[in-house]
Amino acid sequence: MKSPSFILLILVALFSFSCVDDITTIGTGIQPKSDEIKIGTDAFYVTTENVFVDYIYSRQDSLLLGTFYNEKYGSTQADIFAQVNCPVGFKYPPRYVADSAVVTLFYRSWFGDSYSPLDVSIYEMTEKTFDYSTPYPSNLDPNDYTDKSIKLGQKIFTAKDATGTRVSANSIDFKLSNDFVQRFAVDSNYQSESKFANFFKGMYITANFGASTILNIARVNLDYYYHYTVLKNGKDTIINSVLQFPANTEVRQVNRFVHSDRNTMVKQLDSVNYIASPANIQTRVKLPLKRMKERIDNVLLGKNRMFNSALLNVEVVDVDLATLAMPIVQYVMLIKETEVDDFFKKNKLPTESNAVIGKFSNSKNIYTLDIAKIVSTELKNNTNPEEYLNMMLVPVRVKQDAKGNVIEVKPQFLMSAVTVRSGKNTYSPMRINMFFSGF
Repeated sequence: MKSPSFILLILVALFSFSCVDDITTIGTGIQPKSDEIKIGTDAFYVTTENVFVDYIYSRQDSLLLGTFYNEKYGSTQADIFAQVNCPVGFKYPPRYVADSAVVTLFYRSWFGDSYSPLDVSIYEMTEKTFDYSTPYPSNLDPNDYTDKSIKLGQKIFTAKDATGTRVSANSIDFKLSNDFVQRFAVDSNYQSESKFANFFKGMYITANFGASTILNIARVNLDYYYHYTVLKNGKDTIINSVLQFPANTEVRQVNRFVHSDRNTMVKQLDSVNYIASPANIQTRVKLPLKRMKERIDNVLLGKNRMFNSALLNVEVVDVDLATLAMPIVQYVMLIKETEVDDFFKKNKLPTESNAVIGKFSNSKNIYTLDIAKIVSTELKNNTNPEEYLNMMLVPVRVKQDAKGNVIEVKPQFLMSAVTVRSGKNTYSPMRINMFFSGF
């Protein structure tokens, strides 16, 4: 025997089925045509091109030094300008004697050949020095800062200690001349930061030859050794001491990057574009704003536009990580070309309406950037937009807090590169897949 509850469920189901048509027509029957929400999708192909970067602005937590050649992206030469911090107000003790001075380069890692020789020279900055608060580009002319008349040191070495004779495997010492030692024996030069900066403007550190190794310099120290004599238990006792002049965050360091052969080495192919750091190649992406507006308006017929998503898929090619000569770019930022300099000089953050960040997907070999807010903002502010909006794909370093919020974006200054499908790629051109609605 069927239970009463089971029979009741059947009756409710039959009643619901018989009412489906009536329920669905009630809404449309009373809703004016003008109130209907329209939904649309479209794909917009973009125009892309390689752009050789002249410089970047960045205050880095480490510095590159050396030269590396890559047959696809050209050569990268990295030099260092470094101020050192002064122990303001320091006075040498009585009966002191100056002993020696040493510049030490500490490096945390290297890129390239471990045993390829590097010939590194250090020159004193004789012409001018840096202002702490001024942003400096990465294409400084060394002649503006040094005439190379005072060579502080020179050494040939390899990134990996082949002989096992170094005190530290990841540092190189440059012993300075006796003339330099005597100059630093006058402590009146330490009375103020400005007086010291005028006395010693800084160092220019450069690699003279080698094309296979770049060091990732963690810090640069100038150590000044001296001793003095004190009377202890009725006897003269010698005390050895060291005065440190670190190139730290309280003073300025600037990395200089040069790509001397990229005009001839980088192949301009219709099918692909390149992104390479530091300060090497970026990809210009031209968004067809006018075409977007016309085609979307033809669908929405005067309704208010809403961009639910606008995904720019940047597809990566040549991604065999085992054979890549350069580490792959992990983060790219799409930003309006006119805002690139200001963004990095003022340490701005992306707001979705000015820039968006995409992370490389190892599983899909793609960067996905949702530019819906950028497109929406541009079309809202420009009722008659230009044909194209020029954007740049920039390799960046991203710092996040514990919750995953982006708290810092800087240009990528380490060696990295990636090849992506262009807007003219015949297999899968770069494009924006858009989902929009109107109400």
